[in-house]
Amino acid sequence: MASTELNVNARRYKLPAQPTVVVCVDGCEPDYLAQAVATGHMPWLKRALAQGSGLIAECVVPSFTNPNNLSIVTGAPPSVHGICGNYLFDTASGTEVMMNDPKWLRAPTLLAALAEAGKSVAVVTAKDKLRRLLGHGMKGICFSSEKSDQVTLEENGIEDVLGLVGKPVPSVYSADLSEFVFAAGVKLMQTRRPDVMYLSTTDYVQHKHAPGTEGANAFYTMMDGYLAQLDAMGCVIVLTADHGMNAKVAMDGTPDVIYLQDWFDAWLGAAQARVILPITDPYVVHHGALGSFATVYLPSGTDVEAARSRLQQLKGMEAVLTRAQAAERFELPADRIGDLVAVSERFTVIGTSASRHDLSGLDAPLRSHGGLSEQRVPLIVNRPLPGLDTTRRFRNFDAFELALNYAQ
Repeated sequence: MASTELNVNARRYKLPAQPTVVVCVDGCEPDYLAQAVATGHMPWLKRALAQGSGLIAECVVPSFTNPNNLSIVTGAPPSVHGICGNYLFDTASGTEVMMNDPKWLRAPTLLAALAEAGKSVAVVTAKDKLRRLLGHGMKGICFSSEKSDQVTLEENGIEDVLGLVGKPVPSVYSADLSEFVFAAGVKLMQTRRPDVMYLSTTDYVQHKHAPGTEGANAFYTMMDGYLAQLDAMGCVIVLTADHGMNAKVAMDGTPDVIYLQDWFDAWLGAAQARVILPITDPYVVHHGALGSFATVYLPSGTDVEAARSRLQQLKGMEAVLTRAQAAERFELPADRIGDLVAVSERFTVIGTSASRHDLSGLDAPLRSHGGLSEQRVPLIVNRPLPGLDTTRRFRNFDAFELALNYAQ
């Protein structure tokens, strides 16, 4: 008799009995949903909260896209799966690199395990940077909105996505990139009815529009309509986020930035320390590569504790930890972070050098993420969860556990 359970990264999961959709809404500060529901923009979600389950969970720190999406699909923190940012300093090669290659992944995904167990799996993500990581080792459908015109049966498990969805390839800097994800998810459920589907959006809208604003409410109205269609098809739906989002501005409305490389250069000498910003990816127009988390490599012989103490006193810093402290507190792989980890306060971001950040593309007050202040995320299920201990600490990477072990 075939097993009805999977064991992935030391967690047990039941196989799905109903079509199951886990949605990661990039940058979805819980207040976006609260404002949209309160003003009548999300009628489906209002019903789902009344009839199902609405929890607040914590994402992993750094509160960035790649570490959290990989935590959600592995059910584990970065100390297990290895993806600790969008970007890192590769000490082996002495270069700064994007972490979008599956070679950085240290753990299998639940998606691959479900496919191996004979379940049909589909993944749709907004940006292609995530696609290869999410689809690593997985048999099934996996493509991005960004490259939806370049899909092949061999690479993506599907052909002619544009014909299926009936929409053109969206701009990376648009709400359309996320809408394509939802539209594709609905079409896949109508035509292929996968057993499990993972949908992951982009936070372009959240970087530009605060909760309750017209631009934000329009986005969540759009999302609500697609989720209602998936619900009507009998899907178990779990909605969570990779991180929250906050304004990062001073009282005069300008970005409140600590330029950390400049600070270390003034103290230790030019280019002695190396500041890495794990928020960095190819799409920086809407945040200028400014987030609330940085990791610092110090020159050999530096008194690390003295440097930590000195940096902690800098105005705008919430927490400065040594490598060992950060690895323990934030469940990070110690070999992939610097000698120090710096986390700025809610309204403050960290940059490298003022000369290296082009903020000319910011056409709205800066909103960003990365710190402890962006850890609170929604964890919503369109079903009751009988037997669940609701007093426990919830993480966004509990999404599949709730979907498969409680909501079926």
